[in-house]
Amino acid sequence: MKGGWEIKKLGDVASYINGFAFKPEHWNDEGMPIIRIQNLNNPDALYNYCNIDIPSKYIVESGDILISWSASLGVYEWKGENAYLNQHIFKVVFDKIPINKLFLKYAVGAKINEMLKDAHGATMKHVVKKDFDNTKIIYPPLPEQERIVAELDCLSSVIEKQKELLKELDNLAQSTFYTMFGDPISNEKGWEVKKLGDCFYHIKNGANIKQERGAGGIPITRIETLSGGIFNRDRLGYANLQEVSKYQQYVLNTGDLLLSHINSKVYIGRTVAYHKEGNEVIIHGMNLLRLIPNADTILPIYMQYFSYTDMFKGQVANRRKDAVNQSSISVADLKTVSIPIPPISYQQEFASKIEMIEKQKELIKQSIAETETLFNSRMDYYFN
Repeated sequence: MKGGWEIKKLGDVASYINGFAFKPEHWNDEGMPIIRIQNLNNPDALYNYCNIDIPSKYIVESGDILISWSASLGVYEWKGENAYLNQHIFKVVFDKIPINKLFLKYAVGAKINEMLKDAHGATMKHVVKKDFDNTKIIYPPLPEQERIVAELDCLSSVIEKQKELLKELDNLAQSTFYTMFGDPISNEKGWEVKKLGDCFYHIKNGANIKQERGAGGIPITRIETLSGGIFNRDRLGYANLQEVSKYQQYVLNTGDLLLSHINSKVYIGRTVAYHKEGNEVIIHGMNLLRLIPNADTILPIYMQYFSYTDMFKGQVANRRKDAVNQSSISVADLKTVSIPIPPISYQQEFASKIEMIEKQKELIKQSIAETETLFNSRMDYYFN
């Protein structure tokens, strides 16, 4: 270890205030927002609010460091408005020794996997406070802490800017759809309107095959495969099959559309076009519909971008059946959805533009992966 560097236990570095145990009767439609774990993991997650007085120690201000220690372990710098802190999240109070707060954030982040190994609970993993306090981190002099933070912040900033570029390209793609085809609801360009059932000759559920998460066996789609509105190969399930030929009718081909028809109501109707990579063999699994288009009527990429529009979402919302734990839309109801159909040549022009955008996105994703590799290498160098 470098001269002047020490090893400290987290419990000796700062104090950690667990959030308030809010109950449903504390929730309101107005007041101060309540920070729950989902609000840390997903910036678009909805907030609960509270309009009663809660002790001030549970108030989080911009710049505070938060650590979720149950269900989903993580460390965050809060950048939102003042809010109340829910239970299962620590607020760090820097009241023991001089330490750069962002240095602590990175140091704790480097120990998350180590904490997970010692986490308790069968269904909801959580870190015991004693184990958390005893977790050891490096403690260099403050100037070194600040230098390390500056380096890691620089890499983090590059990654965030690259991710913003991806969002801008996604916005460009959707903007291109509206520029070329207009608003589907008003259909000011007068495109012929057809029923979805007339545009696709195959709309069926997938194979009912027992599957496991993690690599090993034949990949098979799950609901999570469409997470984020893209085809996530890292969120496939796997099936131990002796003969793939038995399921040949379920093997995906380029141009197939996958549509979520059983899920939470927010995700019903999520549609993604599949494009085969190399010689991969992926089986279409249960709870996702597979739509094969009539090639002379509609292109998969046009349908995918149409599914992002208010016209499509509204029709799906009017047809879905909502239950307590999940929602669904039947094939019969899905077939009645109306779709403006531009000439196939116009759709092909749109597909070419989207292809160019996707190529730019792939270059940026490659750059993100390279920068993340460098970031992880520096984290490992400093903290592990």
